[in-house]
Amino acid sequence: MDSFKKLIEIMDKLRLECPWDRKQTFESLRNLTIEETYELADAIIDKKWDDVKNELGDLLLHIVFYAKIGSEKKLFDINDIINHVSKKIVDRHPHVFGDKKFSTSDEVVKSWELIKLNNSKGVLKGVPNKLPALIKAYRIQQKVSGVGFDWKNKDGILEKIDEEISELKDEIVKKDKNLTELEFGDFLFSVVNYARFLDIDPELALEKSNKKFTIRFEKMENLIRKKGLVLSEMDLTDLNLLWEEAKSI
Repeated sequence: MDSFKKLIEIMDKLRLECPWDRKQTFESLRNLTIEETYELADAIIDKKWDDVKNELGDLLLHIVFYAKIGSEKKLFDINDIINHVSKKIVDRHPHVFGDKKFSTSDEVVKSWELIKLNNSKGVLKGVPNKLPALIKAYRIQQKVSGVGFDWKNKDGILEKIDEEISELKDEIVKKDKNLTELEFGDFLFSVVNYARFLDIDPELALEKSNKKFTIRFEKMENLIRKKGLVLSEMDLTDLNLLWEEAKSI
């Protein structure tokens, strides 16, 4: 707690004496906080634990920063934030702090969603509008599953994926861009649902594929340079050969 108190004191001093820190607002910090969150996500994917520690520190600083601004505006302070989240966590864990009995993680998740439903205006009200679409689809499906609106098993989702592919093909033939886009979205939504049944985070899986592709493509570029060739002047057949070579490195 001494280290946390020291961080609070540092923030107090920054707001008084640093021109940059003094001019920051909720709005000006927003994009910086999003950036820090993605840097933390990258560090976790890359398993760079020193970077994870550092990025967590940066996020903690942002929380303290928001709390300081909230205190100055007489909206809330750091104690309000801590007390609110403490109460929420206790309320949402009746199996730990109450007399409920759950034996599986799925039972806990369903309990959370029912508690949140009783305290809100709707199941999906807690899904932020600004979430990236892939993450939003995953969270939507998690939430409706928590109240029993879900597939019985993953086989049904596979059939749904086949159905969506068929509908997508139909719209592609018709060359209707808007309907093709909608069907492609339905197809992606079904794939995300299948990932959930496999206990796979689709955002994490896709980001790992992004990184894998980037690494291999950069290896291919290095091979092209070593051979004295120019990427933009090569045909697809030669590029595919170098791509396979890069995969083996």
